[in-house]
Amino acid sequence: MALRPPRLRPVWLVIGLLAVLAALVLGVSTGPVALPLPGVAMELLSLLPGVDLDSGLSERERALLVELRLPRVVLGLLVGGLLALAGACYQGVFRNPLADPHLLGVAAGAGLGVTAVITLRRGAGGSATAALPLATPLAAFVGAVAAVALTYALATGGGDRSPATLILAGVAVSAFLSAGQTFLMQRDADAIREIYSWLLGRLGTAGWRDVLLVLPYAVVTAVVVLAHRRDLDVLAVGDAEAAGLGLDPQRTRYVLTAAASLGTAAAVSVSGLIGFVGIIVPHTVRLLAGASHRTILPVSMLVGGAFLVLADLVARTAAAPAEIPIGVVTAFLGAPFFVLVLRTGARTRL
Repeated sequence: MALRPPRLRPVWLVIGLLAVLAALVLGVSTGPVALPLPGVAMELLSLLPGVDLDSGLSERERALLVELRLPRVVLGLLVGGLLALAGACYQGVFRNPLADPHLLGVAAGAGLGVTAVITLRRGAGGSATAALPLATPLAAFVGAVAAVALTYALATGGGDRSPATLILAGVAVSAFLSAGQTFLMQRDADAIREIYSWLLGRLGTAGWRDVLLVLPYAVVTAVVVLAHRRDLDVLAVGDAEAAGLGLDPQRTRYVLTAAASLGTAAAVSVSGLIGFVGIIVPHTVRLLAGASHRTILPVSMLVGGAFLVLADLVARTAAAPAEIPIGVVTAFLGAPFFVLVLRTGARTRL
């Protein structure tokens, strides 16, 4: 009998797209210099090919919108979407409701790779910000894949595949990799401030460079993961049943883990360590829209982007003119959410 999970209902895609649109408009219009919403909307429409509208914004306001705020908001959409998509993917691959890029040690591994790039380039007399476009994401990817492989090996080596064991293994791997990261930081005292700021998470960008850097990786990750969304539903019934339906469970896990790790690595390389997005968003989507990955994956990607843009908005305005690290905001929201999931869903099989 063929497995036929529920199809994606268009209403959830519409809701996700509306959330992205609302976050986009709010993100670019709110700040120390408030911009009028109608003018912002008209200017954004004017950026579309073949559309020429008079927004009524001055040249200074237009430059503020297009060159400063819009790149930051678009980067937030990409990073939030990648982290949420990776979280939903890991949860399906490991059939574990607590799997998350940070809790599995993936972000710590990516962070160690980025820290190594920063310290090595500074030690060679180069600027960390002048790193080659592929160097930082590549180092982050290697660290992320190594971390998730080590976590999974530790968690399953004794035959116990419970959610608690996987999380404990992730905590152990994260602690080990964080120790390595601290060692590298201490060897280059001049880089400590820069790395520490990066560790807290930030979306600060002075242009479109970071967006163009992460965009190719985001496209590859989204295409691969979304193309396997039905396979994740098949994996949920168990390896034996999945193999009987013509799916190679081990190969599918390798492909999806690599794709999710690539997305996490790309996000971490430009935004630092921003936690809990991969737990908050997929669980919320699953609660509202159902358990099928045909729905969870695309909607989580959209809602995750909107969520991070709104979190960044809070980070920029809650203590203005100072700016709170966005990782602090997501941790403040995510820690109690994680406790709730731990108490109510730790023994739930996906």
